[in-house]
Amino acid sequence: MSSLTSLKLVNTQKPQQVAPIINRRNLLSTQLFHQIELAKALSENRKYEPTRTQVVKDKVSGLRRTVEKSIRLKPIWWSADNKVYIQVKYSNKVLELVKGKNSVEVASSNELINALSVITLTATQTPLFLATQIPPLLGLI
Repeated sequence: MSSLTSLKLVNTQKPQQVAPIINRRNLLSTQLFHQIELAKALSENRKYEPTRTQVVKDKVSGLRRTVEKSIRLKPIWWSADNKVYIQVKYSNKVLELVKGKNSVEVASSNELINALSVITLTATQTPLFLATQIPPLLGLI
């Protein structure tokens, strides 16, 4: 018991819910991670199919089993005029990356992965990016 006296003891509980801004940031970073992996796969001429696990109830026996299902993934970039454009979407709405600008232009598909990485870093580490963009889209402000 004497060893506990050197510690600061408090009475607290772990919060049950995560802040909504953290949930939105995690969702966006996951989506951007899949886009980066898709871009890497396309540059290496391989297929990328992310999966998620889902519990399915068998209609005949009534037993539940875990099944892996593929996630439908569309690229958030497109090519036009020998350039590649990236547009970040959240909840099917286009996010403004900077005031009045909603797309990123890169010269080639080789720079695509680097640009997506920069967008991911900005979205996850800048508190104002999601705080100013996503709540108005969801009608929270």
